[in-house]
Amino acid sequence: MQIYLLAESRDLLKRLEELIEVDETLHDAHASDEEEADETPSIKGKVSFLVPSLARGFVMPAAANVVVYTEHELFGRKRDLGASSRKRSARAKGISMRELKSLKRGDLLVHEDKGIGKFMGLDTIEVRGAKQEVVRLSYRDNDILYVNLDYIQKLSRYSAADIDTESVTLSKLGSAEWQRTKDKTKKRLKDIARNLIKLYAKRRSQEGFAFSPDDVIQQEMEAAFLYEDTPDQAKATEELKADMILAVPMDRLICGDVGYGKTEVAMRAAMKATLDKKQVAVLVPTTILAEQHYSSFNDRLSRFGVSVASLSRFRTAKESKEILKMLEEGKIDVLIGTHRILSKDVIFRDLGLLIIDEEHRFGVAAKEKLREMRSNIDTLTLTATPIPRTLNFSLLGARDLSVIETPPKNRLPIATEVMTSMDTNILRQAIMREMERGGQIYAINDKVQDMELYANKLREIAPRARVGIIHGQMPATQIEKAMRDFLERKIDILCATKIVESGLDVPNANTIIINNAHNFGLAELYQLRGRVGRSNEQAYCYLLTLEVKRLSRDSLRRLEAMEEFSELGAGFQLAMRDMEIRGAGNLLGAEQSGFINEIGFDLYQKTLAEAVDELKEEEFKDLFKGMPASSARNAFIRKRPDASDETSLGLGVDALIPEHYVEDDAERFAFYQRLSSAMNEEELQSVTEEFKDRFGPLPEEVENLIGAATIRVIARQLGFRSVLYDEPTRTLRILLPKEDQREYYHNFFPQIIDKFKVLGDSRVKLQNEKAGMRLVIKMQHIPSSRERLDEMARVLSIFLPDEAMVTA
Repeated sequence: MQIYLLAESRDLLKRLEELIEVDETLHDAHASDEEEADETPSIKGKVSFLVPSLARGFVMPAAANVVVYTEHELFGRKRDLGASSRKRSARAKGISMRELKSLKRGDLLVHEDKGIGKFMGLDTIEVRGAKQEVVRLSYRDNDILYVNLDYIQKLSRYSAADIDTESVTLSKLGSAEWQRTKDKTKKRLKDIARNLIKLYAKRRSQEGFAFSPDDVIQQEMEAAFLYEDTPDQAKATEELKADMILAVPMDRLICGDVGYGKTEVAMRAAMKATLDKKQVAVLVPTTILAEQHYSSFNDRLSRFGVSVASLSRFRTAKESKEILKMLEEGKIDVLIGTHRILSKDVIFRDLGLLIIDEEHRFGVAAKEKLREMRSNIDTLTLTATPIPRTLNFSLLGARDLSVIETPPKNRLPIATEVMTSMDTNILRQAIMREMERGGQIYAINDKVQDMELYANKLREIAPRARVGIIHGQMPATQIEKAMRDFLERKIDILCATKIVESGLDVPNANTIIINNAHNFGLAELYQLRGRVGRSNEQAYCYLLTLEVKRLSRDSLRRLEAMEEFSELGAGFQLAMRDMEIRGAGNLLGAEQSGFINEIGFDLYQKTLAEAVDELKEEEFKDLFKGMPASSARNAFIRKRPDASDETSLGLGVDALIPEHYVEDDAERFAFYQRLSSAMNEEELQSVTEEFKDRFGPLPEEVENLIGAATIRVIARQLGFRSVLYDEPTRTLRILLPKEDQREYYHNFFPQIIDKFKVLGDSRVKLQNEKAGMRLVIKMQHIPSSRERLDEMARVLSIFLPDEAMVTA
């Protein structure tokens, strides 16, 4: 029969072609069609590979002699309808929509060039006869600055530790004071960054094991994953494997929210290591997490002949002794355990990969032991809530960083509610709602000694519920039994301490009640809440706490943050808020908290990145020469803010989103942000279609705004600093990059000169002014604003090179 194999995307199709072996002696009439490779599927004998897929496969009647299989059926998974179209959208720079919603008049913002000012809301003003919407900032001595939303990336929230905003000194507009502060900070940060780069250079100079490229078994193992990879998961896997095949010890951090698939990426790394006869150690902070990982790793890897073992207090002395013996003999490929695996009696025959889950939860002694272990072996660290110190080291390149921020398909945000008393009616309704849909409940308490009391209270509220108890002081056998009963749905409500903070993966449990939530840290609350909402069911989190007036300021801010950041992918924002509440701490040195207080955390991060960038180019050029792109990306090599970030427009038209069209300030702001950061026509088209779909036909002002955004996209590609239209003379005045941009003037500027003849010399002049080189283009008279913008875009696009250009 003629066999057709269908997949959702080209990537999945390629994977199928690699995995499926076809007898090459089989040929049919289709084989001759290979000449038209772009129009026809690739052919391997009697098998054709096609995109896209169908809901299910089928067999045609005998006369047709055709059978169709779908990729998701072959691997026994549900069809992912979003696989072919879902792409990770680029994150806009500057303040996020969520932050804008939470901004109140009087909140502090940092303008990169002007300093610290107070947010006074959005205003509509007139510039050169045209209306624009702007952010209004108030500075020292009641000076006012209006920031065009084109420059929103220059604004960030002022975040600093333990600082009362009322005590912060606002910057003075027109003064050199702010620039002096920035220069002083950058100079001192360079000294810190220089030491970091030396540490990094030392790591790169060590010799590690170069793992082999992927083989068929690796591909089969990855293809057997029950769900479709999210784009970030796929990217993290690629970066990880690129590191492993280098002869330099890997040190990669994978940062992603709870339930976003970090463990799957870690299992792929473990598989890769075992295929080269290397052993893998998986270090976890809790016994429960060790058992959960053992179950996951064993389920995924054992079918490929990988031997997995777990070393924890759930094992008897006899079992532990047997495991240690087999480990030393090389009969165990993957060992999972708590800090017990750091003991002297744990001897690996040939350790090649160390996987650490939530490193920040290990003590000082354990970390010292880890440093010894990982001196020349590949290390992979997983974390859900990026602690600022860990994250900072990764952003600076002392360790490589992969971020998984795309949520799994159909994942819903967790509805979070703070309750200032144990309202029995609300809790009864919450428990009954969960039980009626066949679900289960976590009930977390802060103290072991009150656990029985808490459990009895819940039994009173819901007499029909089966309640179990679990905490760290229980014997291992009781913990294991309670865990198994919960997993097997013999328990409806599991009363526990924060022992379940990470590791217990029960998709059927989608309600969590946290008693005395004010006694938990922000990262702990976030991890606990992450125990629910791991399926496509709506999950609920109830935080029980004291009356507001009895809470400390920090406790109140933690609970507010939990309620505010309940949407998907909020781990990073929570970590930043945690830093504000607890203090920046010793990120790279105690002296840095002073920098953060002076310029705010966001600008501190950016300044630090710039300092590293300059050092990389000035002092450490040889260190990064010839480095693979995937490593270079995260190893102090940063893309500089290009000329596009500075492209300003003055086109003499009303270009804004009227309030009568989009009423909500935050919605308007989000659209301004997307248009401002758009890098191509496709992104602009996407915004245009969303406007029409959600709000109806475009008003003239919005059409003008999209026309102006189109001009900005073209100007960015050409490296122009500004594009201004002078109505009286009907000229377009274009400011070129500064004269010190030698690469631009050497490689690209001659192409612009060559394009003059297309427009005709009489329409184009090149002027050398005080501000720099300027193109002046005479425009024809067009009364309609939108048509005039279209003509400007057409004229500018003439200057684009025939091939894609990389902006200097």
